[in-house]
Amino acid sequence: MKNSKRNTRSTRGLGDRVESFTKRTGIKKVTEQIFNTLGVDCGCEERKEKLNKMFPGKRPECLTEEEHRYLKEFFKENPNRIIPKVQSELLTIYNRVFHQKKKPSNCGSCFREVIQGLTKVYENYS
Repeated sequence: MKNSKRNTRSTRGLGDRVESFTKRTGIKKVTEQIFNTLGVDCGCEERKEKLNKMFPGKRPECLTEEEHRYLKEFFKENPNRIIPKVQSELLTIYNRVFHQKKKPSNCGSCFREVIQGLTKVYENYS
């Protein structure tokens, strides 16, 4: 199974974007020098992780092997109707991969977005 290059290079959230900015501008290097001289931890790493949790990135996560197997079977069957149990399992994958909190729906066109998103992610593994 091949991972998407885009996912391996993506930022995890705001903390990673702030760190990238401070590296490019030289702020990070100066800050590290000052705090190293003082012998004190600047707290940058903890702050970065906290910001990542508060404001996660919008890029999708990689599929797990189990999710990939599940989607492979789902797309192979290509069902016209999706029973509630399958919808729930697809939503679990979708919500984790896309950092969403979508709930089950009886609306076919509403659920189409979920299927389209999962299709795009799944196709990156071909």
